[in-house]
Amino acid sequence: MDGEFSASGLQAIGPALQGVVDAGDLSGFVTLVWRGGKVVQVDTIGRRDVEGDKPMTRDTIFRIASMTKPITSVAALMLLEEGRLKLDDPITRWAPEFADMQVLKAADGPLDQTVPAERDITIEDLMTHRAGLAYGFTSMGPIAQAHETALGPALGTPLTPDEWMKRLGGLPLSYQPGARFHYSHATDVLGFIVARIEGKPLDRVLQDRVFGPLRMTDTAFHVPPEKSDRAAKLYRINPETDVMEEVTFPYYASPPLFAAGGGGLVSTADDYLKFARLMLGKGEVDGVRLLKTETVEMMTADRLTEAQKAIPFMGIPFWLGQGFGLGVSVITDPVKQAWMGAGNAGAFGWPGAFGTWWQADPAADMVLIYLIQNSMPLGPEAAAQLATGQRMGGRAALPVFQKTVYAALGG
Repeated sequence: MDGEFSASGLQAIGPALQGVVDAGDLSGFVTLVWRGGKVVQVDTIGRRDVEGDKPMTRDTIFRIASMTKPITSVAALMLLEEGRLKLDDPITRWAPEFADMQVLKAADGPLDQTVPAERDITIEDLMTHRAGLAYGFTSMGPIAQAHETALGPALGTPLTPDEWMKRLGGLPLSYQPGARFHYSHATDVLGFIVARIEGKPLDRVLQDRVFGPLRMTDTAFHVPPEKSDRAAKLYRINPETDVMEEVTFPYYASPPLFAAGGGGLVSTADDYLKFARLMLGKGEVDGVRLLKTETVEMMTADRLTEAQKAIPFMGIPFWLGQGFGLGVSVITDPVKQAWMGAGNAGAFGWPGAFGTWWQADPAADMVLIYLIQNSMPLGPEAAAQLATGQRMGGRAALPVFQKTVYAALGG
């Protein structure tokens, strides 16, 4: 997209989002717009700690939840380039816990009514969420509760990686491997496979391969004590009182035993910008190259079939005008996709369960980053609201940001 930003258009972002904070829908925001080699707008709105009256700042640390997934996927693709794994490799090569899997006859049916898996899960199945694995919060019926019982909460399990992999491998799959997109623990499994190949914990792998080279100094699976004051607290709307309240969800003070490659990272707007610019630069940023151009092009190309995209995701027609590559979604038709956000064909990114979101748009040479801390109960009844919020103000805030930025381009 050609054109320059309208200064007044960009200045409209802050007041639009301030109204959401003033209404008590969300505690605050940090948003960032990068285009054409520079940061053109940063807005810090509301408070990272409401009770302590501490404002949002540009360096506020957020739980980025599933924005972790593209980073874990990049680490796996680095191993692919080194010939240490292939997309069509069966994961049983490194994760024998997933041999001889059973598949539910009905995804919401009894756990003892299964058929054998027609083939092994592959690395590509994990990266495209077509492994047949599940999350409790994306599932209905007995398998949803079975995940909670066997694995603990979706974020913050007390299990070791090996015990967790064993328990997950002991549950039946919801669908046949490769059959359909079903959002799941697949990227957690991918992360632990990467760790097994590397022979060290995932947090060390990501530090050595991604965070260190990109100088992402505030991105990790924990918040050390000297940074704890910068960490945003988590909030929700109490459904009984309709008032925002803090949710107790402590940050790890040291690297956790269970480094969740599907959702465990914390980061800041400027740190994640480095990763997003790496992706926008097709594997290179500021003279540092982590992936080949063709690898990033493969990662950001839609791999879902039309039949798979016809199936609703989180209860909504999520795939209208967009598809999914290797760890990121990608816009395929901006007109059809416009009902949900804004962006050109080829723009890619992925949200997080606490309301965080990012997008890199090659056609506009632009990166957008949107960070909030809005707790959603990770149960099936809330699945359709994961990327936005609970009340209308919270749900509307992300598309308001997206559409305001794009409206300011050339305006």
